[in-house]
Amino acid sequence: MYRLLKVRDVVRIPPRMFTMDPKEAAKSILRETYEGWYDKEEGVILAVMEVEEIKEGIIVHGDGATYHEVTFTVLTWKPFKDDVVEGEVVDAVPYGAFIRIGPMDGLVHVSQLMDDYVVFDEKNRQFLGKESRRVLKVGDHVRARIISISAKSRKVRDNKISLTMRQPGLGKLEWIEAEKKKEN
Repeated sequence: MYRLLKVRDVVRIPPRMFTMDPKEAAKSILRETYEGWYDKEEGVILAVMEVEEIKEGIIVHGDGATYHEVTFTVLTWKPFKDDVVEGEVVDAVPYGAFIRIGPMDGLVHVSQLMDDYVVFDEKNRQFLGKESRRVLKVGDHVRARIISISAKSRKVRDNKISLTMRQPGLGKLEWIEAEKKKEN
């Protein structure tokens, strides 16, 4: 789920940025500080959108920078258990497929790829359904459900999302379309 949030913080603006507009200097520093971080409560901070208010700065003895209380807006994305997401297969390894779902990657374990016995073709880096003859490879677009989230770090790549494609209406988008045509 994407959301816009209003945040308050104190920003240190170093002397080298004193010639800039204070809002632009603060925005630059906030982007470096916040963008790309994962917050357990709010999700992935995708972008600092706008600095709405910047108060007059104070100077701390022994530090030439100014410190400003700032109110700003950020765009976040937070995954939730049971969300249905669409993404692209970005990697295939013997134990499953990594799916890019927005700013994060999720893993579909080989046992959750399809209702079939699945074989990994290492040479072509793709999965093959033994009876269904379905093929899943890097670049395919899929629909999956989030079954678990393990968020333990502020670094986006250190957190884990587990996905399944073994439910009706989930899987490679071509498979879903083929199933719809069979029903009609």
